[in-house]
Amino acid sequence: MGIEVRVADLRDAGDATDLVALLDDYASDLMGGGKPLRDEVKKRLPGGLAARTGCVVLLARVDGRSAGAAVAFEGYSTFEASPLLNLHDFVVAPAFRGRGVARSMLHRLEEVARSRGCCKITLEVLSNNHRARGIYAAAGFGAYELDPAAGQALFFQKKL
Repeated sequence: MGIEVRVADLRDAGDATDLVALLDDYASDLMGGGKPLRDEVKKRLPGGLAARTGCVVLLARVDGRSAGAAVAFEGYSTFEASPLLNLHDFVVAPAFRGRGVARSMLHRLEEVARSRGCCKITLEVLSNNHRARGIYAAAGFGAYELDPAAGQALFFQKKL
């Protein structure tokens, strides 16, 4: 089984189609919100991501078949005065889970982050997504805290 992970070219119709299909499947899953992407989102997504200068999209293929995707955005750590990458979306197609695709994508994302001079990679994960949490922990990710006495960071949102 050959796993290939590369930076996507979202101007390429094949890469754009693969990304949208993977993210649509992810959005349809309970851990992705349980609803497919709206048609207007599917149309705008590849171009919108391609226009973001700090965006990194990875696509994974297993024996030439679309198997996974990672979407990350560059941010900036004020405490380190260095860039960081935030892993925003991470999906492995169900048929390819448990085959090392996630590990390969996280490894490639770390290579990209290091090449950009990033001080860290951040991500959010649902507390009940035990499988993903295990994968992230095995790759060296842990809860964010400055001092254990201050507690762990929580992720909040305000929809607009």
